Amino acid sequence: MTLSRAFLLRSMPIRLAAGLVLLFSLMSLLGLLASYIYTQASFEQTLRADLTQDMAGFRAAPSAAALASLVEAEARSTDPERVVLSYFAPNGRHYGNALVARDADGYRILSYLPGNPEIEGRFLALTTSLRGGQLTVARSLAHIDALRDAFLNILGISLLPTVLVALSGGLILARRGARHVAVISETLDQVTSGNLQARVGDVAGWSDDLARIGAKVDQMARSQEDAVESLRQVSSDIAHDLKTPIQRAAVHLDDLSQNPDLSQDARAQLEKAQVELDGIVSIFHALLQLAQIESGSPRARFAAVDLSELCQTLCDVYEPAIAENGQTLICALPDAPMRPVMGDRTLLGQVLANLIENAMHHTPQGTTISIALSQSETHVDLSVTDNGPGIPEAERDLVLRRLYRLDRSRLTPGNGLGLSLVAGIALVHDATLTLEDAAPGLRVRLRFSA
Repeated sequence: MTLSRAFLLRSMPIRLAAGLVLLFSLMSLLGLLASYIYTQASFEQTLRADLTQDMAGFRAAPSAAALASLVEAEARSTDPERVVLSYFAPNGRHYGNALVARDADGYRILSYLPGNPEIEGRFLALTTSLRGGQLTVARSLAHIDALRDAFLNILGISLLPTVLVALSGGLILARRGARHVAVISETLDQVTSGNLQARVGDVAGWSDDLARIGAKVDQMARSQEDAVESLRQVSSDIAHDLKTPIQRAAVHLDDLSQNPDLSQDARAQLEKAQVELDGIVSIFHALLQLAQIESGSPRARFAAVDLSELCQTLCDVYEPAIAENGQTLICALPDAPMRPVMGDRTLLGQVLANLIENAMHHTPQGTTISIALSQSETHVDLSVTDNGPGIPEAERDLVLRRLYRLDRSRLTPGNGLGLSLVAGIALVHDATLTLEDAAPGLRVRLRFSA
């Protein structure tokens, strides 16, 4: 039982897991974003307070010279990558650990290293005019940038395992649920294909909803099997009960036909009655045979059957009648030996006879009827094809029912049981029966498993 990837991705457990992961991710993202914004604002507030305190310390200097000395002393022990001190005295001289310059692109911080390389990074700066000069104190925002990276790492570390665990759990549940759904689907396919004994079976360990569905499918199959079995039994009982009275009626009509005193008109009516009675006998005989086939009893007589030889025999038998009917019979059999199939030779011969007669009676003169055999490693195909009017697609399943006739006027010969017998024989042989469009005409194909 193969479960496609596309089917699993569309399954409910995967969708639920993906939905929960998305919801959890969204909530985690919002929570972390709120925490980041709050923490960043707190850090910036602390940083501004530190700058204000730094600036207040420098304001305490009584003169420009004292302020320059204080800035120079602080600059010697302060890393410009962390805190920048810059003071332009009234005489134009600069004091501090870095130079804050401005150009067309904005403010830049230049270090006192050879070549005055620019100090990278973001800074929060406070500038004021003090003691006739300009004092700038700037603190690095590197720890706030690091905070952003830390929050992104936390987001990835917290979400990635959650996503993987949730999706893995969803995939496991999906595969498990998909197997159970596949069992139910396969059972329904078998029931709708005519195997009314198919059951879902043991549902131990299944989820409650699928277990209830499986139990309902089995209940439906049992009810349908009981109803069909009752119908079959009724058909069989009617056929058995009426068989003897019909035979007696046939004997009485035969005795009456021996009466030499019958008029010509009475004899003609008697012959019509005998023909109608023969039709009734054939219908009941077909119903009895169908009931016997559906019971499965022919399986006890199964043996290896050479379909190639059987087809050739039926072609030889029916070719004169088909030619007389103004039609053509083609027996397209392979030259290579065919793999035999297990079955009842008499019933398989009846399948061929019914299909050939069905094509004869329901196609006009000039029709070509073909019998073909083919085989592969997995199956053997037997088909009977004609280029007549065919059967509408909407009625191809209906013609397999008992007593259903495409010709509602009943002007064509037949009793509506020929294809029903074919379907019953195919079922007991575990063969797949399909009615296909031959464009034009009808192709009836029986596929036997190898």
